[in-house]
Amino acid sequence: MEVEQLLSLSGSALAQAVSSLLETPGLYVFSDILELPNVRELENGPHAPVYQLLNLFAYGTYCDYKERAASLPELTPAQRNKLRHLSIISLASNLKCLPYSLLLQQLELKNVRELEDLLIEAVYCDIIQGKLDQRNQQVEVDCSVGRDLGPNELPNIINTLQEWCTGCEAVLCGIEEQVSRANQYRESQLKVKVQVETEVSPSSCQLSALPPHSLSLSLSLSLSR
Repeated sequence: MEVEQLLSLSGSALAQAVSSLLETPGLYVFSDILELPNVRELENGPHAPVYQLLNLFAYGTYCDYKERAASLPELTPAQRNKLRHLSIISLASNLKCLPYSLLLQQLELKNVRELEDLLIEAVYCDIIQGKLDQRNQQVEVDCSVGRDLGPNELPNIINTLQEWCTGCEAVLCGIEEQVSRANQYRESQLKVKVQVETEVSPSSCQLSALPPHSLSLSLSLSLSR
């Protein structure tokens, strides 16, 4: 089901449709669904648990679900797998080397075989890019897809961007100073060149103005001395 189709639904039909969307392959962003007016109405009513589950898929992790499982709908196998994928994305956004021990704990998997199968699946789904380091029991993450930004995350992102802008300004100032020094050096070298050429030119003119026999006589006198 497409997100746009949710607009015509309400009540139980909407709750069922939202639950089905949580299983949709390739869908890892849910904030646009949360913002739909009729979906927001689910928050206060008999279908509030479905809304809370949707909210958890947008911003939470598998550990968050386990902590609140008593008040949330039971996950289908597809939903459980999807939430584990989302949890890997969250972990990869903070760490580039994810130890197997951490993943086994956070995802509540029984053994390394299950974990590696899940990681390989995540790579094939383009959720993360990286490689499994079986010798060191970790996954090295090159990059990962993004998740929905929670309201509490925006201030940190703004601060990070401001720090980045400040750093860029400092680098730009440094480059401008280097360019200025280079231009000053170039101008000073040009002045020296002009000065040398100016001092050499009169002597050259004087020599060229002498008749050939005078130049020869001058050279002979110089040699006789």
